[in-house]
Amino acid sequence: MSDSTVRAEPRPGAVADRARGSRLGFLLDEPRWLSVLMIGPAVLYIVLIVGFPFVLAILYAFSDVTVGSRSLDFVGLRNFTSVLATSKFQTALKNTFIFAIVSQILVMVLATILAIALTREFRGKWVVRLLLLFPWVAPISLGTIGWLWILDSTYSVINWTLEALGLIGPGDWFMWLGVPRLAMGSVITVHVWRILPLATVILLAGLTSIPHDIHDAAQVDGAGFWRHLFQVTVPLIRPIMLVAGLFGLVFAFTDMIVIFVLTRGGPYDTTQVLASLAFFTGIQGGDLAEGAAVALFLFPLLVAVAIGFLRAARRTEVT
Repeated sequence: MSDSTVRAEPRPGAVADRARGSRLGFLLDEPRWLSVLMIGPAVLYIVLIVGFPFVLAILYAFSDVTVGSRSLDFVGLRNFTSVLATSKFQTALKNTFIFAIVSQILVMVLATILAIALTREFRGKWVVRLLLLFPWVAPISLGTIGWLWILDSTYSVINWTLEALGLIGPGDWFMWLGVPRLAMGSVITVHVWRILPLATVILLAGLTSIPHDIHDAAQVDGAGFWRHLFQVTVPLIRPIMLVAGLFGLVFAFTDMIVIFVLTRGGPYDTTQVLASLAFFTGIQGGDLAEGAAVALFLFPLLVAVAIGFLRAARRTEVT
């Protein structure tokens, strides 16, 4: 028998490798299984990072668990009723709506202005875009610590600038974080500074997706800037604006880093929101049950906000 007629024996495991490869190829070629493989990691991530803590919070909210105890007895709605009766919760609930609504209105107005400005061509545009993204990409804790120095009652650069311009006297420096209204205004300002880049990028994507023919037609019809803005641009990007607003409200309802670093809910709980109150009650106070009950009050709020915004966005797209 000649060497040319000798066939090489397959190496051990080659048949099994080909079988596994064929099965994997079948899974990748099948749309149903391919979709499962693609979305599986995201679903697993959501279950582990969001689903498990949410179920644990529900379990804690209906129990008497604390940091130092090992008991986990069912107490019904006792934690919810005791939380609702406290003035801290009522103040935090009111502050949550003020913080979220006011900051989001400012974010949407400023983001629309910045997005429209960034659609124009001007020198140094890439520098403006780079600076705009810094608040979002920088760690929020470090950025908020920087604002803590800016708003400091003794070393505030804002007060120093106002005094240098002659707008205030040496003894008239503002206590930005020590006066209730100034403290709420300060935390809203820092939150707007943090969320503004995200909203601007979302709206900028919506503006760039508008066909140039529509703008050209409006210009031919003689539409001025304001008429063009409110009758052409804003109606076309309204679904994108609603999505940006939804993201912003979710961040505002759940954000506590800014308040924790700047004011810790003070002065006199005038900047306390539900997220920070849940942290101080459950983690620092040790009452995990009441802290979980406070945190769960955010869930129906966020669900209602999400449903309302998504319905409005869908109705806008249909019309």
